[in-house]
Amino acid sequence: MSALPFRTLMVQGTTSDAGKSTVVAALCRLLWRRGLGVAPFKPQNMALNSAVTADGGEIGRAQALQAIAAGVEAHTDMNPVLLKPSSDTGAQVIIHGRVRAEMNARDYHQYKTVAMGAVLESHARLLSQYEVVVVEGAGSPAEVNLRDRDIANMGFAEAVDCPVILVADIDRGGVFAHIVGTLSCLSESERRRIVGFVINRFRGDIRLLEPGLDWLEQQTGKPVLGVLPYLHGMYLDAEDAVQPAQSGKGGFRIVVPSLPRMSNHTDFDALRAHPDVDLRFVRGGEAIPPADLIILPGSKNTRGDLAWLRAQGWPAHLARHLRYGGKVIGICGGFQMLGRSVADPHGVEAGPGVSKGLGLLEIDTEMAREKRLALVSGQASLARGASFALQGYEIHMGVTTGAALDRPAFVIGGRGEGARSGDDQVLGTYLHGVFDHPEAGAALLAWAGLVSGHVVDTAALREQSIDRIADATAPVFDKLLAVMRTATGPL
Repeated sequence: MSALPFRTLMVQGTTSDAGKSTVVAALCRLLWRRGLGVAPFKPQNMALNSAVTADGGEIGRAQALQAIAAGVEAHTDMNPVLLKPSSDTGAQVIIHGRVRAEMNARDYHQYKTVAMGAVLESHARLLSQYEVVVVEGAGSPAEVNLRDRDIANMGFAEAVDCPVILVADIDRGGVFAHIVGTLSCLSESERRRIVGFVINRFRGDIRLLEPGLDWLEQQTGKPVLGVLPYLHGMYLDAEDAVQPAQSGKGGFRIVVPSLPRMSNHTDFDALRAHPDVDLRFVRGGEAIPPADLIILPGSKNTRGDLAWLRAQGWPAHLARHLRYGGKVIGICGGFQMLGRSVADPHGVEAGPGVSKGLGLLEIDTEMAREKRLALVSGQASLARGASFALQGYEIHMGVTTGAALDRPAFVIGGRGEGARSGDDQVLGTYLHGVFDHPEAGAALLAWAGLVSGHVVDTAALREQSIDRIADATAPVFDKLLAVMRTATGPL
């Protein structure tokens, strides 16, 4: 193909969850198909779903997905600033894959000038290695209260002088108001660099939408690059929001408490896709249904979420569940909660202190200042079980000790990982993503009581979904190229 009219292209949205992540993934796949070296990039991400990179750092989960779409290994430069909320007003600030500090919102706003330096440094490195960089914005550029020192949307686009596509979600309603209203909140130079609009998640007869598209183009003087259909059955890693679980489709019941600071809930995507599993997230105030397996998820604020579990009545429910033969798995922060105590002497996650654990495993955890980040793979086995291939990753601050570690959850290459109770009803692990690998997922479900002929291959499902969204986005990309090649004047 001929040379592209850009080296950096940015995708912004009129709202959060408008579809920025999936459009970036689609564009990365389309560019990769055309033989170009392409890298995804998100200057600043606020998310509790994260991934470990090949260079040993931590980035947002969406950028790891986009790297797969681009056919490259995920790297910390693809998401130089990651914010992991630990409360409504505070977050862990991760720069170039490493924890820099815990900051409240006001302090971080002042810190943005430093963060912008990291952003531009990473962007320059990616441009030196790849032909194209496709950038995802954060939230919406219309958040006028955040314009000062903005590094996530138009502040970045203006700094590197790149064109912008604006994505809006028609499924939530008000799509024309979202687009026109967003433009009205931008400066003239910012409006100028928007080259066109993408309307996402459309269902119905496109002919009924066309008068609105004509009005929008006339009103704004900018083209609608395309309308993307609502694609059902997509398997793509969510950036943050918990998607509603499909309930009632399988006979094996798995219940997960929806913790206020739940992290890496993508651990459950493979279970959501399993035809024999009925997966349910239980939010605060909801009745806890009966289950075959209860899984305590990861947490960005383990002691705070442990207090929430107590307030919601989970300890008594867990005791009853175990008394009737149910199984329990704790992952990362959920693993820590299963022990006798969780201590945070340095106030790493919130204020310093010690919390009593659920007492289901003979372990104690102390939060450390250094975060452990590791990719784990190899042949593994459960206790006295058959060997299987396992892949996962660790992202945690705590150091765990205790007698239950002598009964590891997994033996990986001769090394124990995690812990089990003496009666083998409770299992804890620091490994995220253990259900994603078909063999490991099947072994864990068999331990919990589900022996199934179905195997979920998450990598294959993810590839199929990326290709589907890329195919749908191909006309958008072609029109974008045509518009930019015929455009006159500056952005």
